[in-house]
Amino acid sequence: MKALVLAGGKGTRLRPLTHTAAKQLIPIANRPILFYVMDQIAQLNMTEVGVVISPETGSAIRDALASNPWGCHFTFIPQDEPLGLAHAVKVGRDFLESDAFLMYLGDNLIGESLQDYVNEFERTKPDALILLKEVDNPRMFGVAEVDGSGRITRLTEKPDDPQSKLALVGTYLFSQEIHAAVDAIAPSARGELEITDAIQALLERGKTVQSSRLQSWWLDTGKKDDLLEANRLVLDGWVQRDLRGNVDSESRVEGRVVVEDGAQIIRSEIQGPAVIGKGTTLENVRVGPYTSIGSDCSITSTKLEHCVIMDGVRLEGVEQLKDSILGQHATVRRTTDQQQILRLMIGDDAEVCV
Repeated sequence: MKALVLAGGKGTRLRPLTHTAAKQLIPIANRPILFYVMDQIAQLNMTEVGVVISPETGSAIRDALASNPWGCHFTFIPQDEPLGLAHAVKVGRDFLESDAFLMYLGDNLIGESLQDYVNEFERTKPDALILLKEVDNPRMFGVAEVDGSGRITRLTEKPDDPQSKLALVGTYLFSQEIHAAVDAIAPSARGELEITDAIQALLERGKTVQSSRLQSWWLDTGKKDDLLEANRLVLDGWVQRDLRGNVDSESRVEGRVVVEDGAQIIRSEIQGPAVIGKGTTLENVRVGPYTSIGSDCSITSTKLEHCVIMDGVRLEGVEQLKDSILGQHATVRRTTDQQQILRLMIGDDAEVCV
């Protein structure tokens, strides 16, 4: 079985961060989101991985995966325009050939292994196996309607009046029959080939479509709040205490905190779960829970909590920074005596004075 990872698109919902970076490479607990996707695929022993990339960010995706600790064979597949998930299947057809495959959205995170679902797919051999999760805002997703026995009766993409709260998780298992279904559909009102329409076409052709309910959390990290929630969940579930950097005698580090090599913690307090990147210096800083600070940052006389701070950021004298995402090499400094709580999302190299 092959894997098809979707790492294209323009990430418009995450601007300004995605003006200069691929949304799949935004760090969660100091690792790109895409790396967690690749961890999942590697655990399934899938080595043939097609990666759908866009012209704008394709080179960055290639560079990020170049170290390849997963031992995969990557085939990079250009998608000139983000014309839908089913379109990504279409452009990946030469790579996929007649093989069954796992399709995984590169900006999605799932809190459990997919092995049981893959085993079920290989055992029962349906034409599609889709994962479902009940959500509060089904209008934002593809939605599945099921009957009393749990059989899927209809799929709709981002319905105005959803008849179900069961969203399609951004992970799918398909047989080669999906290609004929993709060929049979037309672009939706928003001009995209929707994967929900292709799966609906499978149903209408009498093909077998199975579903399973995801047991753990799932996040589509397409917006600021989703990114912060993903950071919280990953820190909460997967981070263990590991103090490799230097923590001076006047500092206090409590709970599950990672301080990477070369980091300096000076007269500061850190409450985990949190991650402090290599080469970063904290001086007279209070770090609250659910904060990730990247490499080579310089932070002085600042309080922060529930934040994603990327590499090379400078914070000086900020009274309190909460629920924020700061792009690489951004600067935030206090230049007045006014005290305030800041909530920010700023892009790479931005500078904010308060």
